[in-house]
Amino acid sequence: MTRHACEFIQPLTFRALSGTYVIVDDYSPDNPDPIAHITFSQTIDLFVIAPATANTVAKLANGVADDFITSTYLACTAPVLVAPAMNTAMWQHPATRRNVEKLRRDGVHFIEPDAGEMACGTIGPGRLSAPERIVSAALKLLESGQFNSPASVDLANERILITAGATRELIDPVRFISNRSSGKMGFALAEAARARGAQVRVVSGVTTAAAPSGIDVIKTTTAEEMRDAVLGELGTATIFIAAAAVADYRPRQVSPEKIKKTESELTLDLERTPDILAEVALKKIAGQLLVGFAAETKDVIQNAQTKLTAKRLDMIVANDVSRTDAGFESDANEVTILVRDKPDSIVVPLSSKDEVANRILDEIIKLRDGAPRAKSAS
Repeated sequence: MTRHACEFIQPLTFRALSGTYVIVDDYSPDNPDPIAHITFSQTIDLFVIAPATANTVAKLANGVADDFITSTYLACTAPVLVAPAMNTAMWQHPATRRNVEKLRRDGVHFIEPDAGEMACGTIGPGRLSAPERIVSAALKLLESGQFNSPASVDLANERILITAGATRELIDPVRFISNRSSGKMGFALAEAARARGAQVRVVSGVTTAAAPSGIDVIKTTTAEEMRDAVLGELGTATIFIAAAAVADYRPRQVSPEKIKKTESELTLDLERTPDILAEVALKKIAGQLLVGFAAETKDVIQNAQTKLTAKRLDMIVANDVSRTDAGFESDANEVTILVRDKPDSIVVPLSSKDEVANRILDEIIKLRDGAPRAKSAS
């Protein structure tokens, strides 16, 4: 506990509940270990700081070590998970945002504060996240094995733009054309890229998966809206990953009223939606990496190779969406990665989408390191 935490609740309470000594000061006469910050930092699997005030976040970001928690952080080689809690204005202040981004680049994981009413009456983000969410995030880190120390943050200089989810093309006010994409794969890529130090922005279609907290998400519905959002953000991206399942066709005319069911069959006149990947390829900046997805049900590798070449992509991720144990709506995926100018494909066996995301990023890094880099706009 920090000294300020002791002003809210006494260490005796936590000692009684946990049955262990509660450290506030390494040099306290009753402390059984006078160098506890070193001992502690070398024996833990995960360091969770909850709640973390604006002051603590600032000290962590700037290497201040004036109490047990901040000293332990500097000595710690285990992954770190921070759960901030502060007034909305303090959370949104540019200084706090800079400190959070600096820590993320250093490999620190964050669980975003919840939105709601503060003790001061302010309504907005800043409340300590629910304990079950903090525990869930901690367990996910421990189970994933993707622990990022400063030395392993290999995407720290990248700005990654990712599309996720499905698009919807209206037939009338209540009907639409769409697909079963949940957004899980795109969101997994976004979280994995952020954990590896990248600045990430997501252009999302309609999803059933929860959007990742703490990542900028631009919400769209139609292919046209997604196209406009992507082209608006493309100039600042060094890597573009098109994980969204964009509808290929839309009704040529949208009925302003619900089409009533009659004895006659309903016939739709369809037209092509914008080809976002093709337009992105035309606007590609020198050194920018373009990664696509191929959701196929037949001749998966052959169709993916055709798309890789036709769209002038640097890499494509192919998966069989006819399967029930992987792909659309599933928490798992099995993919094959094809890279331009390389005859051999990379098969990623059935794994969680978090693991698949990191394998995809591994191959992107290999491709990046073998090519000139794009200079992103500031």
